[in-house]
Amino acid sequence: MHTMSYPRDMIGYGQHPPKVTWPNKAKLAVQFVINYEEGGENCVLHGDKASEAFLSEIVGAQALEGVRHMNMESIYEYGSRAGFWRLHRMFTQRNMPVTVFGVAMALERNPDIVDAMLKADWEIASHGLRWIDYQNVSEEVEREHIEQALEIHEKVTGSLPAGWYTGRMSPNTRKLVVDTGKLLYDADDYSDDLPFWHKDHKDHLVVPYTLDANDMRFASPQGFNCGDQFFSYLKDSFDVLYEEGSDAPKMMSIGLHCRLVGRPGRAASLMRFLDYIMQHDDVWVCTREDIAKHWVENHPA
Repeated sequence: MHTMSYPRDMIGYGQHPPKVTWPNKAKLAVQFVINYEEGGENCVLHGDKASEAFLSEIVGAQALEGVRHMNMESIYEYGSRAGFWRLHRMFTQRNMPVTVFGVAMALERNPDIVDAMLKADWEIASHGLRWIDYQNVSEEVEREHIEQALEIHEKVTGSLPAGWYTGRMSPNTRKLVVDTGKLLYDADDYSDDLPFWHKDHKDHLVVPYTLDANDMRFASPQGFNCGDQFFSYLKDSFDVLYEEGSDAPKMMSIGLHCRLVGRPGRAASLMRFLDYIMQHDDVWVCTREDIAKHWVENHPA
């Protein structure tokens, strides 16, 4: 076995993570992501061969070839029409910062939502041009999509994003993102509780994301089937990381989707969790850009 050429890092920080000092000596950095994807998903109206089948109320949905899937479309539309605004009220009323993973095509379709994000002073990171699976997309096409996403993002938000998250990425994604030379960090990783530097042909900051503390589990087999489960999982995750933070502060990411936790029966559990963490003084609720800038300054490559 040629371990030197193995492209995966199975070691990371190991037993000795860096000594992290978050602002105000917080025990934990907590970061909420709202994925804004509605209007950028698979749909024949967008030139796709089939409808979307991922992350909806129809668990196990099958893509419909060559035709519109009206139920799927309206499920996604709930996210932009109602779910987003419920989450927007929830966070702005508590003055809590948010990072948006915004799909360029989706942002372009809803200027009012982009305006609300900007007025709330939320970070808007790029979630790619489309909310599709890039696993089998050619490197050339994926590069074009990344360039188009950045162009649209700058046009609709007024600035380039600091961060990038494809989600359903390909083996080429990180290299292509780094090659743009325009991004502070990417989030296409789930391997750690702290940011780290990816060292290949160029040092590049990775701020890991999460698929476990994520409302997507409401729409996946053996996931959450009620808000109490979501709240309990978030609380347990927070409590463990908060306790560890006495000696080794870390970060906690929470992934949200407008069409999922934006539903009333799920939103209640998120409100409970927001109010729970607000009871703790030594917690830094921040954006992913805040974390990235702190890491660059205090833990340079």
